[in-house]
Amino acid sequence: MSFARQFASKIFSGRTVLRRYSSDAANKYLVTPKEANELVQNQGAVILDSTWFMPNSPRNAAKEFQSKRIPQARFFDLDAVASPHELGLMHMIPPPRVFADACEKFGISRATPVIIYDAHGVFSSPRGLFTFRTFNHDKSVILDGGLPRWEAEGLPVETSEPVTPTAVDYPTPEFNAKAIRSYEQILANFTGKDTPTELVLDARPKGRWLGADPEPRPGMRAGHMPGSVSLQFSLFLQNNNVNGKEFTTYLPPDKIREALIGAVGEERAQAIIDGKLPVITSCGSGMTAAIVWLGLRQLGVKEVSLYDESWMGYAVRESSPIVTGE
Repeated sequence: MSFARQFASKIFSGRTVLRRYSSDAANKYLVTPKEANELVQNQGAVILDSTWFMPNSPRNAAKEFQSKRIPQARFFDLDAVASPHELGLMHMIPPPRVFADACEKFGISRATPVIIYDAHGVFSSPRGLFTFRTFNHDKSVILDGGLPRWEAEGLPVETSEPVTPTAVDYPTPEFNAKAIRSYEQILANFTGKDTPTELVLDARPKGRWLGADPEPRPGMRAGHMPGSVSLQFSLFLQNNNVNGKEFTTYLPPDKIREALIGAVGEERAQAIIDGKLPVITSCGSGMTAAIVWLGLRQLGVKEVSLYDESWMGYAVRESSPIVTGE
């Protein structure tokens, strides 16, 4: 099955209709449970569980993986396969060799198709995909709807001990430096300019962007970067309840485009899609910024990067200019 083939699927359960209207761009990044299963059976794809929970959550992703997972899945710990940071920030993009070592441990070669999922539906799997794409492993997708959708569609889960894959070679990959923005680049983007060179799309809830709602991290300043625009990550997603399983999936591309227009206006949205206005996605810690990144990728947007430190790295620095209100 081609990663870019067109498909349409419907799941009916009560009043819920889960439908995927796909473009070629969208199909390079998303698969359904049925398609994921076919990729495993026919192309030897490796499945990774990249579930991540907020630090204040009582849930533990590693423990949940141990108790239940998609068969043959490996656990992709986004906080462990990462770079150390001077400010103690987690899940920063890893050095190339750290990424390669993780792939070797997972049994992933450069030619292996990779499917990434999470236990929410869509939440942390886009960050996992962002990591693979940043190292030019383009045979990588997310399972749209994650583990709950997999179960809702009647596919089996595994509750025995996780597999220990056979290690393979993975050469040190080339890092796509254009995918990431640093703190210094963020400052240079707006300092001394009437209009930022690149438009920052902030995926946090709008109340936090406005500075009206507190940050979930104690003591963190609230507000937003000068020139940034609020585009809450949930605006690109839809909630589903299928066969008693609740999960999020991406909206169809036309609805993602509507959400983008609602946030930035039609003129700027078209400029983003046409590659005339580069964008940077940001959030609280670099996790949900990847949801916006992937939504834009589904629209065919190529000029999109991610501020890895995001608000935690920006706001903790006392010298960072912060704006509140509209």
